[in-house]
Amino acid sequence: MPDPIELAQQLIRLDTRAAGEKAAAELLAPLLTGAGFAVTIDEPRPGRANLVARFGTGTPITLTGHLDTVPADPATWSFDPHSGEIDGDRLRGRGSSDMKAGVAAIVAAAVQAARTAPDDLSAQLVFTFGEETGCEGAALLPELTPSPALLVAEPTANRIVLGHKGVLWLRLTAHGRSAHGSRPELGENALAALAETAVRIHRDESWPVSPTHGPATVNVGSFHSGVQPNLVPDRAEMVLDIRTTPEFTADDARTAIAGLALPGTEITADLDLPGVATSAEDPLAGAIVAALHPENPDQQPEYATYFTDASVLAPALGSPAVIVYGPGDPDQAHVSDETCSVAATREATEAITRLLTTVRF
Repeated sequence: MPDPIELAQQLIRLDTRAAGEKAAAELLAPLLTGAGFAVTIDEPRPGRANLVARFGTGTPITLTGHLDTVPADPATWSFDPHSGEIDGDRLRGRGSSDMKAGVAAIVAAAVQAARTAPDDLSAQLVFTFGEETGCEGAALLPELTPSPALLVAEPTANRIVLGHKGVLWLRLTAHGRSAHGSRPELGENALAALAETAVRIHRDESWPVSPTHGPATVNVGSFHSGVQPNLVPDRAEMVLDIRTTPEFTADDARTAIAGLALPGTEITADLDLPGVATSAEDPLAGAIVAALHPENPDQQPEYATYFTDASVLAPALGSPAVIVYGPGDPDQAHVSDETCSVAATREATEAITRLLTTVRF
């Protein structure tokens, strides 16, 4: 099988910061084709591609990962964000934890399973573009084969995660009236009005806590207003990142934000993705957990704070059991000087290989 560390290094050295994922798909395709997978690369936007690979004729397990990363400003890093170098146990570079090591582990495990147990393997691999900007690639995938189980190799430090929060991105817009900066009393400052709303939201501490998914959270993620200092801004806009839970839905969030916003503020949704929750009592989930963690099959279920492509893929696959499991460190996602454990990547590859060669549907 391909070495998962070397493959992860190759992926990290490709710049896929919200673009260029086709190069990553083209790196993976020959490895999978050579192992007998039927591979399709779909490029709905120039340079941006999804890859779907299928093996076997039975009911497949689906494994997924995204090929894009968030931005990385070299000025804030102590090493090249696309170095792919190894320092001790740490694989270094943007996407090492989120989630090119996870993608490499899936591919290496799938190739190994196809070569050692081809008669027993039925698998569907889905690698997407644009997950970090709202699951754009997953939303544009062609029809997938229904699947009873979906493994998402997002960073969990090889712990078993049975779902994650939902995400709602709300755009708030305030309108005012322009005037000369020396006569602000003649205008209506949209920036100041929306800033007051931003502070009220930021300081609010009433967001509920889910017994399974943890606290709902709200982050003021961007704010844009003003043209030049001597002009009263007549428009201001900000975008909120809200993480929802089963008990605090997107509708609940809209109502709460509307109650905190100043009168006249326009509120629209840029993104609304549901959360994912698989029961720890689900028999299929239990079989997958036992295959991934045979030494600790009774780990208490956890739910992630981040969202994944499972929000889009699960409905397309027919509501499968969802397991999030990958070698990346959750605390390393999106940070400067991002790294991932080499040992954890090898461990994940072995565990996913075991899953593919032992669990039947």
